Amino acid sequence: MKENMQLKRVAEAKLPTPFGEFLMVGFEEIATGRDHVALIFGDISGDTPVLSRIHSECLTGDALFSLRCDCGFQLEAALSQISKEGRGVLLYHRQEGRNIGLLNKIRAYALQDQGLDTVEANIKLGFKADERDFTLCSDMYKLLGINEVRLLTNNPKKIDIMREAGINVVERVPLIVGRNPSNEHYLDVKAEKMGHMLFKHQ
Repeated sequence: MKENMQLKRVAEAKLPTPFGEFLMVGFEEIATGRDHVALIFGDISGDTPVLSRIHSECLTGDALFSLRCDCGFQLEAALSQISKEGRGVLLYHRQEGRNIGLLNKIRAYALQDQGLDTVEANIKLGFKADERDFTLCSDMYKLLGINEVRLLTNNPKKIDIMREAGINVVERVPLIVGRNPSNEHYLDVKAEKMGHMLFKHQ
C-alpha cells in the first residue's frame, strides 16, 4: 500500500486551539526533509467522508495578519467549520507563496505594488501562476487512512488533482470569507484567471 509514498508520518501531539483540541500530526518529505502538518479533529476513522481543508502555507496571511490575501481568514474559517462538524482534518501544506517561497513572494508583492496582479507578478519572476504540488496531500490522506473527503475549497483544480491522485472528493464545500478593500483585486484575479469559484459580492 505504501508504494512510492513521498512522505512519512513522524510525530503527533495534542494541539489546543480556540476552536477546540486537535491532534497535530507531523509528516516529513522523504526526498527533501521538508515538513507538513495535519490537524485532526474528532474521530476520522470509518467510511463516512471526512470534511477536510487543504491549506497552503501563507506566513503573511496565517501569522502576520496580512490583508493582501484571504489566507488567514480561510484558515480560521476552516478550523471553525471542522470543529462545528465534530470531525475533520486540515492539511497544512507547506508550499509558501504557491510554492515560490517567502522571499520570491515578497518580490511578487513589490511587483503588485507597481500595478501587476498576482498571476502577472509570478510569471514576470519566471514562475507559473501556481507552482504547488498537491500530490503530497494525497499521500497525507493515505497515511491518515482517509479515502473520501468533503473538500473545503474554492479551487476546482484542487478537486481534479485530488481525484487524479486517488482521493475520492465526494463534495465541494465552499469557503468564502475575508474580502476586504486591500484584497478585492487579488480575489477577483483568483476568480477570473485561476478558476476559483468566488463571488464578487457576498
